[in-house]
Amino acid sequence: MKRLAVALTLAVIALFMASLLVGPAGVGLSESLSALFRGDGGPLTLVMREIRLPRALLAVMIGASLGLAGAAMQGYLRNPLAEPGLIGVSGSAAFGAVLAIHTGLSAAFALGLPLMALAGALLGVLLVMLLAGPGGTSLTLILAGIAVSSLAGSLTSLVLNLSPNPFAANEIVFWMMGSLADRSMAHVWLALPLMLVGWGLLALLGRGLDALTLGEDAAEAMGVGLRGLRLKLVIGTACVVGAGTAVAGAIGFVGLVVPHILRPLVGARPSRLLWASTLGGAAMVLAADIAVRVVLPARDLKLGVLTALVGAPLFLHLILKQRRERI
Repeated sequence: MKRLAVALTLAVIALFMASLLVGPAGVGLSESLSALFRGDGGPLTLVMREIRLPRALLAVMIGASLGLAGAAMQGYLRNPLAEPGLIGVSGSAAFGAVLAIHTGLSAAFALGLPLMALAGALLGVLLVMLLAGPGGTSLTLILAGIAVSSLAGSLTSLVLNLSPNPFAANEIVFWMMGSLADRSMAHVWLALPLMLVGWGLLALLGRGLDALTLGEDAAEAMGVGLRGLRLKLVIGTACVVGAGTAVAGAIGFVGLVVPHILRPLVGARPSRLLWASTLGGAAMVLAADIAVRVVLPARDLKLGVLTALVGAPLFLHLILKQRRERI
């Protein structure tokens, strides 16, 4: 476990430094770090502090959030196909952002889009909790999440369909693809408080998730309060996924694939998978964000598109590998 923790930590640090250095401006390591920490108010200082640093920080924050939420969701539902967007937070946050673009709020107010996305995520999770009920089962939670996600998706499609401005519709489509380009420290400070709350709640689930591997009855016999566990899971996931979607759009497959890759390395123990997926998710999003700047720098390849292109085949490979092991 120590070797895995050290390897993942070093990978995140190395990718974070690479994220600060990769860009259209070919600047050396010493110059970049000097501009970042000392700064002389010149163009390079502006690039490092206002463009590259927020982008790298958001990549770490969003990747860690998706990895942690995915591991927690899979542990609670005891289903390796579960992912953070299952409870409808991503869809409802996207709908809020789409409304901000459609109504012109995002153009009138710099933080109008992420704030509306956060409002949509909050509304979505409240609706899920109302539909699932205080004593609902995990199946009820899944069904409520699917219902809210479908409703948010249909409303988003309706807004696109009725949009009289083709430029607004184009902006909506590109935003939904997910990206960390053109983000500032204002986005970091907007997302960070909610993510801290979510990380704290999800990090407390380790013991309960370990007990759930024996079944719900056994977990209750061991003193685990399933109602409280579910409440922490839903609120924590809503905080981290809602905040991430609000500032970066939809970035898929991270919370689904990362726990799958790391699960065999932690002995399939949910409490260990939480921290491993947190670091693994941060590394994956950092690597993907570096790749979108290197592969097609002139075409603005979207981060969500790349994670889907990489994540989907990788997930299919894992499924086929499990099938071969069962035969």
